[in-house]
Amino acid sequence: MIDPETGVPSLKAIRADGQRPSAKRLEQEIKARMPERSLMGIVARTAYWVEWWRRFGPPSGNEPKLTDPLGRYVIVTFVKGTNMGPYEAARHIPGVSGHELSYVANKHFSIVLLNEAIADLVNAHARLDISQAWGDGTAVAADGTHMDTYLDNLLSETSVRYGKPGGIAYHHVSDTYIALFTHFIPCGVWEAVYIIEGLLKNTSEVQPTTVHADTQGQSFPVFALAHLLGFDLMPRIRNWKELTFYRSSKQSEYVHIDALFGEPGKHVIDFDLIESQFRHLMRVAVSVREGTISSSTLLKRLRSGSRKNATYAAFREVGRVIRTVQLLRYLSDAPLRRRVTAATNKVESFNRFSQWIGFGNRGVIADNDPIEQEKAMKFNALLTNAVIFHNALDIAEIVRQMLEEGWTIDPEDLAHISPYLTEHINRFGEYSTHELGIQPDAYDPKLDVDFTPLRDQDLTAAGLGQAA
Repeated sequence: MIDPETGVPSLKAIRADGQRPSAKRLEQEIKARMPERSLMGIVARTAYWVEWWRRFGPPSGNEPKLTDPLGRYVIVTFVKGTNMGPYEAARHIPGVSGHELSYVANKHFSIVLLNEAIADLVNAHARLDISQAWGDGTAVAADGTHMDTYLDNLLSETSVRYGKPGGIAYHHVSDTYIALFTHFIPCGVWEAVYIIEGLLKNTSEVQPTTVHADTQGQSFPVFALAHLLGFDLMPRIRNWKELTFYRSSKQSEYVHIDALFGEPGKHVIDFDLIESQFRHLMRVAVSVREGTISSSTLLKRLRSGSRKNATYAAFREVGRVIRTVQLLRYLSDAPLRRRVTAATNKVESFNRFSQWIGFGNRGVIADNDPIEQEKAMKFNALLTNAVIFHNALDIAEIVRQMLEEGWTIDPEDLAHISPYLTEHINRFGEYSTHELGIQPDAYDPKLDVDFTPLRDQDLTAAGLGQAA
């Protein structure tokens, strides 16, 4: 509804349809059949299957001079990913010392190598048929979650929202539930500047074109840069009273929705400025794409830049155009609003899942070095992605068993099954290393389920959005 006097729109909350009885039965059956797993065993099996551990080694590039590099890298990933300290972990893991774990983590793991290992798991996950139940990899959601730190370090700030010191773990989570990229940023930073950064630094085969975000993604410069780089930014829209719709010219009037645009003749896009500065805008976009300047640095400058600067003003005008179009799409396309909500819910669920895995030290990041804090987030993302990948394989195997037993599996029901399952995973107790020497059988990525109806639904919804 649009208030005819103020022009402020209001959207009624879409009532959830609720989980279908067939989907609920399928979920209960899958959960009941999930085999009990140890967290160490999950990491070891994914290391054998995907061989992400081969990314790591000494800075010299030589072969690691370790008796069992696979075993050591698996243990270090487990220890650092769960946020346990190396010396505390050594008390529970036979055959290793705290000094050895600390040395390997510092000398054989870097941020670059961790990103490569994360990309290996993302690529392997994308090749699983079961991942088609959740999405096609073309959309990603970006959001952050607070991480506690000690107060006496350079990156720590007191969060206004949470009222305690820490930083923000900022994740880009694919529509297939897996994390494509992770940052660790200060609490006081404007989160929106990292929306584009994670997309550009993602080196996996999954290259999304649509990015969803929470309300911090509504800024003009972010809309402009995303559009110039070829991304479709569609954040969750709130606070309609604070948002302005812009007209294409002073003479423009719009049947039925003119009240949205306020007083006639005001809030008009300066297309002449955009045209005169377009070459400069594209030059900046190419510089960001090629890595000459980071998108976060650029967006910080644009946010605080002089309004008298023509390039800044042109960015602002492009952002006004794109945001106005996206606001109109959001108002007119109910399926689009559902997709945005579903995407942002996935990244919030990922935040909870990754924190469940990073249970050590009560979730407090003990390192005071910003590089080590960033590595801690990468370790956690690597371990979380390994669990997601392994859960997806277990779900697929159970579905195969059910099909053999004569069950009819509806792909729409399967789409409701999240790989963020935890009930079957044992996190605590003595961490036995016997599974490190057990090479598993090859996994089967194929699944005899037709996911075409899900893609047809997406195409229909996309058509509605374009028509609107």
